[in-house]
Amino acid sequence: MRESKVTVKIPRPLYRKIQLVVEDSGFNSPTDFIVYVLRDLMGEADSAEKHEFSQDELDEVKRKLKNLGYL
Repeated sequence: MRESKVTVKIPRPLYRKIQLVVEDSGFNSPTDFIVYVLRDLMGEADSAEKHEFSQDELDEVKRKLKNLGYL
């Protein structure tokens, strides 16, 4: 049985950037790329639950989120 899916809204400029990345990659669609990135990040988050983040690590996450258009 397939898992049900939900819709996640992201800013259109970010989606366009993802489309450009997908064109030059092995991903079939922006959705495939986004799911891959989120699974990767969640895997890192699961392993980090027992770990306190340093200020440098927090700054790096903030920088990445800003580059993605979330901050």
